[in-house]
Amino acid sequence: MKTIIAAYSGVLRGTGSNILSALQDLFWLSKSKVEKQLQIISVLQWVLTFLIMGIACTLILMYILCTDCWAIAALYLAWLVFDWNTPKKGGRRSQWVRNWAIWRYFRDYFPIRLVKTHNLLTTRNYIFGYHPHGIMGLGAFCNFSTEATGVSQKFPGIRPYLATLAGNFRMPILRDYLMSGGICPVNRDSIDYILSKNGSGNAIIIVVGGAAESLNCTPGKNSVTLKNRKGFVKLALRHGADLVPVYSFGENEVYKQVIFEEGSWGRWVQKKFQKHIGFAPCIFHGRGLFSSNTWGLLPYSKPITTVVGEPITIPKIDNPSQKEVDFYHSMYVDSLIKLFDKYKSKFGLPETDVLEVN
Repeated sequence: MKTIIAAYSGVLRGTGSNILSALQDLFWLSKSKVEKQLQIISVLQWVLTFLIMGIACTLILMYILCTDCWAIAALYLAWLVFDWNTPKKGGRRSQWVRNWAIWRYFRDYFPIRLVKTHNLLTTRNYIFGYHPHGIMGLGAFCNFSTEATGVSQKFPGIRPYLATLAGNFRMPILRDYLMSGGICPVNRDSIDYILSKNGSGNAIIIVVGGAAESLNCTPGKNSVTLKNRKGFVKLALRHGADLVPVYSFGENEVYKQVIFEEGSWGRWVQKKFQKHIGFAPCIFHGRGLFSSNTWGLLPYSKPITTVVGEPITIPKIDNPSQKEVDFYHSMYVDSLIKLFDKYKSKFGLPETDVLEVN
């Protein structure tokens, strides 16, 4: 019992050493095996959070309302109404949650690295364009919604906000969990607030390709959905926020996906979901829970290296013209391609690989 309590206290304090020593005493396993199991557990909890936490918490809350404990659910719902607009106003981040030990095990499972190429001024605001989306954007989450890869140390004075689907913030409990990591809705109200009413030193990370890009991600393919994605450039111009290209090498390698051809019934269904709900259902698989040779929901443990490129200085223009948007969008695309070409061979890709921009 003392061993279990020691492990639990380690989780609360965010200290991985207590968890490790406690589990070694409990199961008599080698240090490397215990670490591997903790890595698997840490990744599995995030995968389940991504896939089912929102729906599960909603159903549990509805069930509690029908029991003798209905008052607990009623109090939370009252709080939810009162707190409804908090995600649109920068959220409610928790440094304690961002520094949990579980995120370091999450990082080491792949492993995930964050590479800094240039300093960022704390007197400016930024919009990071993250590419590619992958299935779950694992690199984006680990690097910018936790402190596992040291984002605050590498970019001191910069507050990262990872933007994701606004619908996630309508889900009870899930919304609070996401906000604790500094995650915000990817809508105009939220982005306008952070860039105009939250001082300087803010960096909003937008996965530009979104659901459309996730439909084409597969191992060995380096393509981004960017040609007609110009809304983030217009937002940057309206607020005078510098654009920063970010490319995550290995993001597409951690899951295998069934790719439906354009015009097929499968792609038609995916596009309908994307249009009406905001996300596109993918048929994908990773490895199994107990063996890397079986299929399952766990991602393959392939390295993910996220490279943050050079910021592009953007002027503040209240009502930018289409010509101005196109000009800075073209600059951004060129900068992203240069970033990819500069680092591709360093992170495992052949020199002949090119970045496909769709």
